[in-house]
Amino acid sequence: MHTPETTAPARRDAPAAVVAGLGTCLPVTEWDNAALTAALDTSDRWIRTRTGIAARRRVAAEQSMRDLAQEAAANAMRSAGVERVGGLVLATTTPDRPCPAVAPELAERLGLGHVPAFDISAVCSGFVYATATAAALVTSGIVDSVLVVAAETYSRIVDPADRATAVLFGDGAGAVVLRRGSAHEEGALLAFDLGSDGGGKDLIHVPGEREQPTGRRWFTMAGRKTYLRAIEEMSASALRVLKDCAWPPESVGAFVPHQANARIIEAVTDRLGVEPGTAVCELAHVGNTAAASIPLALADALDRGRLRPGARTVLTAFGGGLTWGSAALTWPHLSAVRTEI
Repeated sequence: MHTPETTAPARRDAPAAVVAGLGTCLPVTEWDNAALTAALDTSDRWIRTRTGIAARRRVAAEQSMRDLAQEAAANAMRSAGVERVGGLVLATTTPDRPCPAVAPELAERLGLGHVPAFDISAVCSGFVYATATAAALVTSGIVDSVLVVAAETYSRIVDPADRATAVLFGDGAGAVVLRRGSAHEEGALLAFDLGSDGGGKDLIHVPGEREQPTGRRWFTMAGRKTYLRAIEEMSASALRVLKDCAWPPESVGAFVPHQANARIIEAVTDRLGVEPGTAVCELAHVGNTAAASIPLALADALDRGRLRPGARTVLTAFGGGLTWGSAALTWPHLSAVRTEI
């Protein structure tokens, strides 16, 4: 079903939001599969064959989601060659506090002044949702540039004794700078597709205080149902933006899905019919970093020569809510700035 939120493709002479910078940040601490098998009823082979993950990063006790977000955001501005932007949108499901939003503090930390800044919570679809929102701010003329940041510390909400989730998730952050430009430019975001289904809210879930008045409220996920729904929605959403851009699947130069697990990525890639080798799967050493996974995958793919200027690029994601979304752009000429803390 084509959702009302889906946007029409931009005309070549129309204003567009253009990706101008890319930055990431990872914690230095790595937990490989061997570090988990001692406490869980699992093995390195079991984890690798079912998820494609060999290791993941985790923040130190004294680190916060804000620390990762700030570093990734600053790196994206360095990549873009700018010191200021007109707004900031932060995608996260793991804020350091429930209220107020973290984005205004992040803007202050970055020295951006009194720019519009707010958080978005769409779980693993957060980066696509935040990018679509930021692009609308830019193309409407409200601001001339926006910093889109996605940062997660899932190690703080995942039950370390739960084999189903503890092996999957890692911490990290990624960011892009969007500026106003035109649809004919490399880096122009040409189409978006967004959707949701609240009927599936319990598939990916952290209980609230009323649902669970006492005890630690851990992240839970219905693995098999989530797996099937993710394949269905990511495939359909990506096909819609391909249709909106009039791009045949075989013309896609880079397909960058949410890095949930290798089997989901493989299944979605097969359904789309993109050329072999165009799908980016970079989760082996960082795991599933939720909203941060797409910008982290973009930076890694760029460093490995998997992204070329002008390449037709499709992003797609699926997350709790349920939410899903996709975006289409031509890849720009830029260098990612990546650091660890």
